[in-house]
Amino acid sequence: MSSSSFYGVELKSRLLLGTSRYPSPAILERAIKASGAEVVTVSLRRESGTGRAGQAFWSLIQSMGVRVLPNTAGCHSVKEAVTTAHMARELFDTPWIKLEVIGEADTLQPDVFGLVEAARILSEDGFEVFPYTTEDLVVAERLVEAGCRVLMPWGAPIGSARGLNNVYGLRSMRAHFPEIPLVVDAGLGVPSHAAAAMELGYDAVLLNTAVAEAGDPVEMARAFALGVEAGRAAYLAQPMEPRDMAVPSTPVIGKAALGD
Repeated sequence: MSSSSFYGVELKSRLLLGTSRYPSPAILERAIKASGAEVVTVSLRRESGTGRAGQAFWSLIQSMGVRVLPNTAGCHSVKEAVTTAHMARELFDTPWIKLEVIGEADTLQPDVFGLVEAARILSEDGFEVFPYTTEDLVVAERLVEAGCRVLMPWGAPIGSARGLNNVYGLRSMRAHFPEIPLVVDAGLGVPSHAAAAMELGYDAVLLNTAVAEAGDPVEMARAFALGVEAGRAAYLAQPMEPRDMAVPSTPVIGKAALGD
């Protein structure tokens, strides 16, 4: 499977994995290995780098040799998100930041106005921003203008397992931004959701809850890796377009002659 590129970093895996809500650190480690993910997200607000538990978690992540994508999960204002991003850059020593500015509590829908403002501030300060956004094309244009070179539209609300709620919107975004790396982030529940995102031509998917809260997180991580690979391969193979009428799949050479 061909590689993807984010801010000049080439990655073989198109599956990005979150690290929260796992039953144990050992299961988290096995799930990351089973997924083949080269990038994992880490929330500074959940995984404190000062306490003993935070240090143990950080040591585990470092030992696996994966790239860390810190996020601003739980931030509800521009100031909070920007402050958290600066703390994350200092702690994890990376310019990458998954930017979340939450605007609605029940759906965890992004505050797109605050998101654009925070993205501009952070981009000007040297961050390489991965914005968690909606599939709105106008918002996406503003994020690109603000300096984002990756867009991460949601599939559905975080942790909902509802899949791709707006396939039309996601397909339109892919067509509108052919050169921008696009990652479906949030709402995927089963590997077929990931495959569907990849079949639309997306560059990667990011998920957490679907693996962490599965009955067997390790097997689910492996299943998602296969779903991503299958979806990408199908996209590259150029699937046939849907048709309104049936088309015989068996060639007809001639008709049988029936006697009396």
